[in-house]
Amino acid sequence: MSTKPSAATRTPSLTERRKAATQFDIARAAAELFTERGPDGTTAEEIAARAGVALRTFYRYFRNKQDAVGPLLAVGGDHWRERLAGAEPGTALPRALEAAVTETLTVPHEAKAEGLRWTRGLLRAAAEDPALRAVWYRVNRESEDRLVPVVARLAAKDADPLEIRLVAAAATDAVRIALEVWAESDAGLDGPGSPADLAVRCLRELTGGMRLLTGSQED
Repeated sequence: MSTKPSAATRTPSLTERRKAATQFDIARAAAELFTERGPDGTTAEEIAARAGVALRTFYRYFRNKQDAVGPLLAVGGDHWRERLAGAEPGTALPRALEAAVTETLTVPHEAKAEGLRWTRGLLRAAAEDPALRAVWYRVNRESEDRLVPVVARLAAKDADPLEIRLVAAAATDAVRIALEVWAESDAGLDGPGSPADLAVRCLRELTGGMRLLTGSQED
């Protein structure tokens, strides 16, 4: 058996960490400018200047200005999968999903609150910007793909691959829809109508009849 660590478990190299940090700096700069001026009123040059990088550096990482916010929009999904992946084997999958969603979208400190506020601003901007919406949908599709092996690890060994894919898709859509509905509202970061509250409601509605989560089997 190979002892080489997988991409999911190995520690990123210093170069990879620096690259990720630069991408996130650019993403935050783009989000700030989109919030201030809207995507139409922002240029790639302005984003690069706000982030303190050369324009060629911007285009080394991103195809266009809307693409630049992808790392910021992906943070929540990354944290959610990490928490779900950390669930003990044998933990009931419905409980693990709800716990991971709740923990990720609950706001114990300012850094997480800031991230959700950025997401709200970007989703509101995306309502009038098809290219920005496309980035949001791409981020969610990539998150869904990465969620599949995490769900598979927590599911029974003989679980149907189709059901695993359905759970990953439903769970991803639950969070996506919750954030979109919250972004359109004036609800706060906690309590009724908050991201965590809406995500759990969506998760229960979308996964309530799935055999993989209820344990029921066809005759």
